[in-house]
Amino acid sequence: MHPDDWHLTDDVDGFLARAGDFLRSRPVLHNTPLTVFEKLRTHGVRAHGDQPPVFGRLERAGEVQAVFYRFPPRGLSVTALTGEQADALAAHLAGLGHALPSVSGDEETAAAFAEAWQRHTGATPTQRVRLHLYRLGTLTPPEPFPAGRGRLVGEEEHEHLMRWCREFAADVGEDVTIDTGTWADTRFAEKSYTFWETPDGTPVAMAGVNPMVAGMVRVDPVYTPAPLRGRGYAGAVTVEVSRAALAAGAKEVVLYTNAANPTSNALYQRLGYVRVTDWAAYDFK
Repeated sequence: MHPDDWHLTDDVDGFLARAGDFLRSRPVLHNTPLTVFEKLRTHGVRAHGDQPPVFGRLERAGEVQAVFYRFPPRGLSVTALTGEQADALAAHLAGLGHALPSVSGDEETAAAFAEAWQRHTGATPTQRVRLHLYRLGTLTPPEPFPAGRGRLVGEEEHEHLMRWCREFAADVGEDVTIDTGTWADTRFAEKSYTFWETPDGTPVAMAGVNPMVAGMVRVDPVYTPAPLRGRGYAGAVTVEVSRAALAAGAKEVVLYTNAANPTSNALYQRLGYVRVTDWAAYDFK
């Protein structure tokens, strides 16, 4: 594979003009880059430090076969690659002098790139997290269903929402600052949120959803404060936002779970979510 097959740019509009159809062709598997680029298209590209973003597409004979994106100093995110393609990309980026702190993608791709990056740079990869990707099959509300109702989170509840997002991020090990000043730059900002509340109006769980793109909606995050867990609230609010996504015209509803969390994986399977593939992230040292 020739390195010239990879085309790199910092122009998001030009990149999407060439790679947009490819991303939209597999909305479930490409759900993360689709939502990332929808945010960039809507809100613009925000620089992190003095390094511009890097968007890359693998194109041969006029056909886009894979893409990656990176917002330095953050790591590389990449769509599915063969072992040969992963090695060629690692060699190309290493030759250009890129210093990568991490890579993320479907499990096979991430592992292949991590091994290739080690070969070309000597950096040692360590798997940080492994996730399961699910898509909604037939929505199946839990039995028994907890009393209460779902409702959209209001503007006046933003402090409450940010507090729960901070608690969620801490639970899953995300190193992120979430407050009024940083909110717009976090991955939580572009979502709409629903609270599940008990009959007396007390919020007990929340779920967020990304804006629909290519007929796909991703549910993320789902959170119940620790003292309130085990009462069915997470399942109830997930059903609520899943129904709302379908009613709004979504053809696919997806979500990720931590592979190491049997409770959440069992819950979403009971609700009708079907595992599609696995996703992984590797850190380089």
